[in-house]
Amino acid sequence: MYEHFKGSVSEKVKNTVERGLVKRFAESIGDPHPIFIDEEVGRNSRYGNNIAPPTFPRIFDAGKIDGLNLPSKGLIHGEQKYHYTRPLVVGEDIYCWTEVQDYYEKTGSNGLMGFLSVKRYGEDSDGKLIFTEEAVTIITEAVRKAMKV
Repeated sequence: MYEHFKGSVSEKVKNTVERGLVKRFAESIGDPHPIFIDEEVGRNSRYGNNIAPPTFPRIFDAGKIDGLNLPSKGLIHGEQKYHYTRPLVVGEDIYCWTEVQDYYEKTGSNGLMGFLSVKRYGEDSDGKLIFTEEAVTIITEAVRKAMKV
């Protein structure tokens, strides 16, 4: 179904770690740690500013891969991992892109399921890698039928 996308890479997209967005994100995930939302705590931290919660990159635009169109409903979130070289600091620009790592299929009790493995990257304006995010999306038989594949 998506085998031909293996190795495909999107363009890089500039994102900014915005203070208000970090605060709203921290509140929405129920983690009001002062390092995320209190400006004085951020100023006095070793980073000299507030930082973003670890899962914050999920909201970044990491580019589009031409032709890779997943349905908006019915997908299953299989797995997600983040690896950091350092935290994301409020106010900095992050350049993100996406790469399709793998696609494979397995037959289970609910029929044929597809497993799409995607890796997203984020680097600073000097080109230094800050984080990677690995995610697996499961495409169920019902979704496949709805897509008429």
